[in-house]
Amino acid sequence: MSRLSSLFVLLWFGASQVGSGQIAPAGASAGASAAAQKPVTTIKTNARLVVLDVVVKDGRGHPIHALKASDFTVLEGNAPQTVAHFEEHAAPTVADATKFQEMPKLPPGIFTNYTPAPVTGAVNVVLLDTLNTPLQDQVYVKQQLRQYLKTSQPGTRIAIFGLNQRLVLLQGFTSDPEILKTVLAKDKGKGSPLLDDPTGGGGIQNSMADGMEDLGVDPEVVANMRQFEAETQSFQLQLRAKYTLDAMNQLARYLSIIPGRKNLIWFSGSFPVNVLPDATGELPNPFATMADSEEEFRQTVMMLASSQVAVYPVDARGLFNSPVFSATTTRNYGGPRGNTRILQDQSKFFLQTAAEQSTMREMAAATGGRAFVNTNGLAAAVATAIEEGSNFYTLSYVPTNPTEDGKLRKIKVRVNQSGVTLAYRQGYYSDRPGTPEAAATRVNTASVSGQGLTGGDAVRLAMMRGAPVPTEIMMKVGVVPMTPVGPTADKLAEGNRAVGKLQGPYRRYSVNYAVNPSDLNFVRTSDGKVHGDIDLIIFVYTPAGELINALQQDVHLAAPLEDLRKAVAQGLLWHEEISAPAKGEYFLRIAVRDEHKDRYGAVEMATSDVRNVVPVKVTTTPAAGAEK
Repeated sequence: MSRLSSLFVLLWFGASQVGSGQIAPAGASAGASAAAQKPVTTIKTNARLVVLDVVVKDGRGHPIHALKASDFTVLEGNAPQTVAHFEEHAAPTVADATKFQEMPKLPPGIFTNYTPAPVTGAVNVVLLDTLNTPLQDQVYVKQQLRQYLKTSQPGTRIAIFGLNQRLVLLQGFTSDPEILKTVLAKDKGKGSPLLDDPTGGGGIQNSMADGMEDLGVDPEVVANMRQFEAETQSFQLQLRAKYTLDAMNQLARYLSIIPGRKNLIWFSGSFPVNVLPDATGELPNPFATMADSEEEFRQTVMMLASSQVAVYPVDARGLFNSPVFSATTTRNYGGPRGNTRILQDQSKFFLQTAAEQSTMREMAAATGGRAFVNTNGLAAAVATAIEEGSNFYTLSYVPTNPTEDGKLRKIKVRVNQSGVTLAYRQGYYSDRPGTPEAAATRVNTASVSGQGLTGGDAVRLAMMRGAPVPTEIMMKVGVVPMTPVGPTADKLAEGNRAVGKLQGPYRRYSVNYAVNPSDLNFVRTSDGKVHGDIDLIIFVYTPAGELINALQQDVHLAAPLEDLRKAVAQGLLWHEEISAPAKGEYFLRIAVRDEHKDRYGAVEMATSDVRNVVPVKVTTTPAAGAEK
């Protein structure tokens, strides 16, 4: 039985229990399931499997086919590895590309984070990064994408995402170029609030410190103003880096359920991972502008690689020159400071461009993709990325060094042919998996603030209104109003926490979780029991994206291994209740989190989606096998 079919069975089994009063109430037993009187799990093993997608091209840049496993040599460090699995992938034919996993029509009130995907071949994702790209370059990117779609191979499936200060799904996977063209036409673009020149082509302008210096203001005052401006620019750059890496993390979680390789074509002006100390000699504190996103970058790359996402960054600015001698530059290069300013601006341009393109190349190399910089042929870059990403070999191996010390393990792949070029991810970090000790210090996601849970970026991103739903944990939920449209309540459901402006009367909703146990991580400890720690989280948002109500329940599962084995086929079911204002439309973001692995599954739906679903009255009794 497939994972999706299994969850259909689980959810309907759970729904049948609502009427018989077998589901634990919210806040009574951490929402534990009566369907699993004894909690369930799968068995955790310590063997790490490294999966590599390797693109092999000849001297003309064309993919090489029909290689065998014996043609490849894989080294981790300097130690040869034994290839346990080998498979060749070629660009799908039109007939293959139409073999798509159709999404069954869900009954009213049933929602899932299951994402249909092609049965064969890789999938392609286009990310339009308006956060890091001037407006005029955004226009050119869309022109080039439309040009590519005129000649794209029939059956090529593409999804489109947009990024400004948050990630949004503009179009799910489709092979219809007309649909994609319509999406590009509707998306008008948006100037980034964090770029110095959000429109583009504005050249270099006098800063406030420049103007003060030209007027003969006290040099110390000028230096302080220049320091302030430099630190402000550094802060904006750090925000861009954070938002961009957040988006990459969300994409990795969203794409994780889709098997096989995913090609992420990222149109961006990019950003540097590191901001070096100021080298102009004009700042009182040149080190105050420094910024380091290496750790966040490493974590993002790990998530992308583990989800088999190969990144193909494309510099949306194309070929461009230093703006120092641009006709739109109005900075004062006259007077005694003129030559110094020219040299400083030239140096800044070359250093910044090198750092930005270095970020692109690093992310491409770390994930097995390829960076496209210094080219105006963006349509050709898309075609090349999709061709390379659709013709590859998948190799997997169990490392000969099982130590999980968090260190970088460098990978080298060789092919016994001359004149070939290989692209693959060049390493991974052997991080230690979750342990009961790590779970004991898990994030306290019960606290909420005006911005959402305070449990860290991963929780915030998983619960962000309108963002792509994470699919690391496959889940289905049944959402049913507990009263007809007329009756309302003056109090929130038990365990709910009001956030911001929340006023009654309220309507209460029954939320029934069905979670695939094979996506959760369980750990056996010295007490002979197998333990699991899970968060059930529900946010209520206004249409404008304001968080107004939240619920979080910690579930701790603990039982002997044999008891868990007997119950595993029944799956994991929980029941919670959430309140939303009775008047108007609101949005529920419903998630489950595995605390050991910090993995998520989530769905999002509007209260209007269940307005006509027949209400149910839940009679609950405590359930065994779980602890708050």
